[in-house]
Amino acid sequence: MMVLLLPLAGFAIGQDTVSTADLEFTSVESSAAATQATGTVTKIGSIKGAKTQAVKPTPKLTAQQENKQTLGAIFIAGFLGGLAALLMPCIFPMLPLTVSYFTKKSHSRAKAIRTAFFYGISIISIYVVLGLVITIVFGADALNSLSTNGIFNFVFFLLLVAFAASFLGAFELTLPSAWVNRMDEKSDKGGVAGIFFMAATLSLVSFSCTGPIVGTLLVQAAVSGALLGPAIGMLGFSLALAIPFALFAMFPSWLSALPKSGGWLNSVKVILGFLELALALKFLSNVDLAYRWHWFDREVFLSLWIVIFALMGLYLLGKLRFSHDSELHYVSVPRLFLAIVVLSFTSYMVPGLWGAPLKSISAFLPPQSTQDFDLYTASLDGNGTNAAVLTDARPRKYAELFEKPAGLNPFFDYAEGMAYAKKVGKPVMIDFTGHACVNCRKMEANVWTDRTVLPVIRNQYVLIQLYVDDKELLPAGEQYTSKFSGRKITTIGALNSDLQASRFNSNSQPFYVLFDPNTEQALVQPQGADFEVSRYLLYLQSGLSAFKP
Repeated sequence: MMVLLLPLAGFAIGQDTVSTADLEFTSVESSAAATQATGTVTKIGSIKGAKTQAVKPTPKLTAQQENKQTLGAIFIAGFLGGLAALLMPCIFPMLPLTVSYFTKKSHSRAKAIRTAFFYGISIISIYVVLGLVITIVFGADALNSLSTNGIFNFVFFLLLVAFAASFLGAFELTLPSAWVNRMDEKSDKGGVAGIFFMAATLSLVSFSCTGPIVGTLLVQAAVSGALLGPAIGMLGFSLALAIPFALFAMFPSWLSALPKSGGWLNSVKVILGFLELALALKFLSNVDLAYRWHWFDREVFLSLWIVIFALMGLYLLGKLRFSHDSELHYVSVPRLFLAIVVLSFTSYMVPGLWGAPLKSISAFLPPQSTQDFDLYTASLDGNGTNAAVLTDARPRKYAELFEKPAGLNPFFDYAEGMAYAKKVGKPVMIDFTGHACVNCRKMEANVWTDRTVLPVIRNQYVLIQLYVDDKELLPAGEQYTSKFSGRKITTIGALNSDLQASRFNSNSQPFYVLFDPNTEQALVQPQGADFEVSRYLLYLQSGLSAFKP
């Protein structure tokens, strides 16, 4: 179970991005005076076509660092997915057979090692090329758009449900036997080409086990927004597959330490099937949020996860069996320990049905405000009131379209929020966010609700949340052609995305900007997600210190 939970957590590390195809990020000269006063400063113009003045946008280095973090998380997820694939019944029994073949066919240990090395390189090449093909076929713009596209998210949901059903034993994912036979014939040629086709044969034969894992990794890498995400994910996956073959060829005596094949291999498949099913619900949740169906609110999501993981725990204890399972005569100690972990996690989620924040999984849950029965949000204020609402209870533009973070009452329109900030004499905090942004949800649930952070955002800033992936059409009179990208801006999300890209040289979410509404200058350097509460609080306080009403 932990093998795939770690990749899920890993994908929340990198910044979420939206499509900014055809955008050219150019440097803007900074104002010396502004730079001396506040460090790096960004000048904000009006929403439509105003020229950017006298400021230096967020440095490109920041975007590069975020991209490295994303790719690093994808690589780790791929590597862990490869380790999980090794334990599949289609691959694990092949390990000693293939290594024995290398050692018997080779006249020396050195040649066996070279053969295994080329075999591993062949495996890596096959899967990396697969990742590159995905990138080339879809293109950079399409990959960036996947995470915010409702249709694609629904397709991914159905795909992962199919993968889960396959792992649970409903059917086997297989490739045409002619492909396998052709690769097998070519593997008999010998030499480097023969070794390559042996690796290709393994990839085809093991597809019923590796296909769902590879498919899941490619989906997650594609929606990460990183151009090389699919290739990096496949590099990690294939590396985890290739290393054991090379190591066991170098040290054949290690094969005796491997556990024997048996029914436990199918149990690994079933456990991964449960996890695939749980992950699929996240994509369905994205669709529900994007189209505002409100069919899949937080308590519904949690109820399904509780049932899924409870069934997994019962399966581990032998109380539930599937068609391909062997009879379980007793529960082994490792299996018992894993059942304890799974059932404990299930119990942990139960209070969430009454609004408990469940911070460890908050990145994957629908927003807290979608919960119908919530005892938690009211407790954020001592008397259950919201100071922001008491200050200004007038209806806010687009408020009916978006979910409010717990304990806060933000503006969702840039101009309206700026006007209010000037009226009350407070600095502005812009939060560029998205419906499908897991880091945004994690920041809102884990950091913003902290008792030291929430009063600062609510009482000392005017919060403006701008959703960059929203599909709501703008009124005809508010649609325009962006001078920055040349694109027709027709939706709320496109408007906010154009504002972020043109003014701040960034397309990552979350992205926080603290600035003075009167001078329209950034108070401090904008930044992305920071899950360390103390550092984020210092960031907010630095903006307050730089603000001069």
